[in-house]
This record gives sequence, C-alpha cells and structure tokens, in this order.
Amino acid sequence: MSLDTRHASADDSPGLLLWQVTNRWQAAQRAALKPFDITHVQFVLLATLTYLQASGPVTQKALADMAATDPMMTSQVLRTLENRELVHRPAHPTDRRARAVAVTQAGRDLANRTVVAVEACDAAFFAGLGDDLPTFTAALRALRRR
Repeated sequence: MSLDTRHASADDSPGLLLWQVTNRWQAAQRAALKPFDITHVQFVLLATLTYLQASGPVTQKALADMAATDPMMTSQVLRTLENRELVHRPAHPTDRRARAVAVTQAGRDLANRTVVAVEACDAAFFAGLGDDLPTFTAALRALRRR
C-alpha cells in the first residue's frame, strides 16, 4: 500500500516543507535564546509588548492579536513573565475595569538583549536565500493575511 497523495515526492509538499523548515528554525531560535533563559514564545510576547507599549497602554487582547498567539496561552506565558518580574499589570488608564500589560525595566532590557540574538539567528538561518529573501518575506506576509 502507498500513501494516496497528489505529490510525486514529499519534497513537492509545501506543507511538509514548511513543517520541516519551521522545526529547524525553531531549534535554532531555542539555541539562540538558551543563554538568556527565555523560551521563544516568551521572547515573542516580551518583544511584542515592548514594541506596542511605545504607543501607549497595551491590553492582553491587543498583545495576543499582534503576536498571533492563542489568548489562553498568552495569559499563561504572561503569568510566567510576571513571576520573573519582566512584565506587570498596572491599571488601565482609560478603562477602570481593565488591566494593562506593561514591560518592566528588566523586561525591556531583556527584550533588547534577546532581539539582537534572535535577529542574528534569523540572518544566519535565512542567509541561504540570498537575493531571494525579500521575495520569501513577501510570500510569508501574503500567507499571514489568509
């Protein structure tokens, strides 16, 4: 028996290729972040919060939306970051019923140190694309919009 697939080869499956590349990229990111004792999802939320906070108060929903993370998982990761005193939850300045999510100075410092490592990891990982990198990035943006 064989697999009933329309692809002549596994290398023709964009989904499988994306899976394989994503796993390799995630492994590279884990290795880059290991010296900082932070997971990749923690980094993404911390860096995204640091970025968003420059424009004003940030809600947990706005953070999850920008990072494209599950709201429940976002809450759990924020609790971990809060326990590490990298984020805190001040009162929201315009909604008395809500809490904002804010980066502490320690969190901002860590976000700025780790973004250097993450971007260096990305540069090394995607270097093989050479001049095709802008096209690849544009294709990823197109897929994100779907």
